[in-house]
Amino acid sequence: MALDTSPEKPAPVRVISQLIGQWVARLGPVWVEGQVAQYSRRPGTSTAFLTLRDPHAEVSLTVTCPVGLLDALEAPLADGARVVVHAKPSWYFTRGTLSLAADQLRTVGLGDLLARIERLRKILATEGVFADARKRPLPFLPRVVGLICGRDSKAEHDVLENARRRWPGVRFRVEPVAVQGLNAVSQVMDALRVLDRDPEVDVVIIARGGGSVEDLLPFSDEALVRAVAAATTPVVSAIGHEADTPLLDLVADVRASTPTDAAKRVVPDVAEEAERVARARERIRSAVRHRLDRERHGLESLRSRPALADPHHGLRLRASEVDALVQRARRTVRHALDRAAVEVDHTRARIRALSPAATLERGYAVVQKDDGTVVRQPGDVVAGDHVRLLVAGGEIGATVDAGGAGAGERPAS
Repeated sequence: MALDTSPEKPAPVRVISQLIGQWVARLGPVWVEGQVAQYSRRPGTSTAFLTLRDPHAEVSLTVTCPVGLLDALEAPLADGARVVVHAKPSWYFTRGTLSLAADQLRTVGLGDLLARIERLRKILATEGVFADARKRPLPFLPRVVGLICGRDSKAEHDVLENARRRWPGVRFRVEPVAVQGLNAVSQVMDALRVLDRDPEVDVVIIARGGGSVEDLLPFSDEALVRAVAAATTPVVSAIGHEADTPLLDLVADVRASTPTDAAKRVVPDVAEEAERVARARERIRSAVRHRLDRERHGLESLRSRPALADPHHGLRLRASEVDALVQRARRTVRHALDRAAVEVDHTRARIRALSPAATLERGYAVVQKDDGTVVRQPGDVVAGDHVRLLVAGGEIGATVDAGGAGAGERPAS
């Protein structure tokens, strides 16, 4: 029940410790699984002390057990081993610590570990954690490669040496961690978070050399697998050898069989790329030469045509046509002029035949009065009128002697 406390009436530490002990005492025995972080067995004592640690969190508990439980194990207990204990929680009032008093202890065998990994694999596969659709391609040439590996390990040497041999200018950011044991999972996860937050790191390699199934257990840990799935930076798994397949290989964006293979996957080979560039240049040159040859053949084909082989031929044809048209026009005009000239001559002859001058040349004369009026009838003049006689040779003046005579009468002159 809750205590009635206040700043004026605080509860002593011993009271709180006693209450915690009462609540812990109500708990019955429980089965607990953990990883042995520390093992202490003093000679001459009947009690051994274990520190069990949760590999998924920084939580540990002290376990006391009879040494007979340890002697009954098939193999000696060692740090890092996974065990299952049946124990009752107890609270030490004076020290204010919680411990477990074990009455049964079992080691988790290899078969059990593999079965648990397989069950976890099926669960994560059902959730789509291993789906190919969520995996990202690696960049062609990363700015910085993040490397998570053991300190001064052979895996680190293999990755750095082979990557720099392939591309000398490659840059690495190495995060050394424990790759087996109690702290492996937490350190790898911390390093992954650090590299994933770095904007210059374009790809992360998690590398470790080969080892036993127990040594590679941290890389099948559920927390680590989910952390890799949640990372925004592509991750390459290079754990163990070709035959080793921890769950990290399934969740990583790319699985490399070895650390050396990881180096080959994250950076291109400068010699191969130079060869590809040379081949590409040759293909471009060949394509350009082929295009030029094709265009040259096209030009030669066009130049072989009559219109381009002899450009003046068309002009000569048109000049001949123009000359023919000019000659035709000239003949037409000349013919029209000749015909017009004949018509003019005919008209002139008709006019001449009908003109008074032609009549006068035949001996006729035209009589005009002084005012120029032509005398047409004898009665147009009277005796004494002056008249002019127009003849072919000129003009003759005359005077009328008598009045005009009638028809059939000869007038006086």
